Amino acid sequence: MDRPVTTLFMLMSVDGKISCGSTDELDFDRDLPQVPGVGEGLQQYYDLEQETDLWAFNTGRVMAKVGANELPAPAKTPVSFAILDNTHLTEAGVRYLCAKSAQLVIVTSNPAHPARHMDEANLSVIFQESPSLAGALQELKAAYGCARLTIQSGGTVNAALLRAGLVDYVDLVVAPVVVGGADTPTLVDGPSLTTRDELSQLVSLELLGCDALRDSYLRLRYRVTG
Repeated sequence: MDRPVTTLFMLMSVDGKISCGSTDELDFDRDLPQVPGVGEGLQQYYDLEQETDLWAFNTGRVMAKVGANELPAPAKTPVSFAILDNTHLTEAGVRYLCAKSAQLVIVTSNPAHPARHMDEANLSVIFQESPSLAGALQELKAAYGCARLTIQSGGTVNAALLRAGLVDYVDLVVAPVVVGGADTPTLVDGPSLTTRDELSQLVSLELLGCDALRDSYLRLRYRVTG
């Protein structure tokens, strides 16, 4: 395979939401600990997250939402990050991620992205005049030795990766909560199908494991089959 083996690893509600609402003010990491009956079991997700791949794929929007542009430098982790971003990360946000990452690779089609003029020892940039998720993954493997990659991006990018055949496994932790809201982000967003001719874009899965965790949480593991 000319790209990394990829796993979409996400926390979601029973109804498939990945946030508590439709604005960036709301966020699972900040909000679920405050919800009775949900916060008690949340640590299980973070424990499982520690067992994921040493390369992680995310977006600048998600990183900005969790405070990368404003927070002080974090402790270094052994994880390398590939971040898809055009406009959400500031220079401070890039420095935050450099401090956190073993390696940081910014994937961008913005010629003025701040990462392009920064001189950090562990920072690299994949610049694409024409955005290509497949091309970015291929370069991550060929140029940076990324063999396995955990995806934790937002619903729109998740959809693009799945529909392009770039996801091999899906690993979900299901929190015992129903969120609702037509505009609340879900595990997979992106354009809706409108005709039967588009049914080939559906992504079928093979169940590999279903584990009942504590406090009514579930873990569902799948292999993507088509």
